[in-house]
Amino acid sequence: MMKYPASFKKEDGGITVTFRDIPEAITQGDNEADALFMAKDALLESMSVYFDEKRTVPPPSAAKRGERLIPLPASVAAKVLLLNEMLAQEVIAAELARRMDTTRQEVNRLIDLSHTTKIDRIEDAMAALGKQLELSVV
Repeated sequence: MMKYPASFKKEDGGITVTFRDIPEAITQGDNEADALFMAKDALLESMSVYFDEKRTVPPPSAAKRGERLIPLPASVAAKVLLLNEMLAQEVIAAELARRMDTTRQEVNRLIDLSHTTKIDRIEDAMAALGKQLELSVV
């Protein structure tokens, strides 16, 4: 699971939340519970910026003292790993589709955060990139 460190800073009128690794994710909540809810939402929404711009999503760093770890949903984390691998290998959707013997449209859905994707297809895409997707329970 991908968990990003977040700073919760009490300010007048609420709590501001920022992420060192994902500077696009900034939010605020009225109280701790609200700030935590908003932090999860801001982190998830900020991922769409990286996907829309086809930019590598920075990996989460270790939390520093006073930071809280905010997890990405597993389905989003798997898509982040896929996007990052495609970018690292400079493989475009059309090429991945060819390797997977599928359509470019299906590959585009694999890297679309708003589209629900079966984990098996992400696993297939990673295999087509010479990688293995592993899940674990901790």
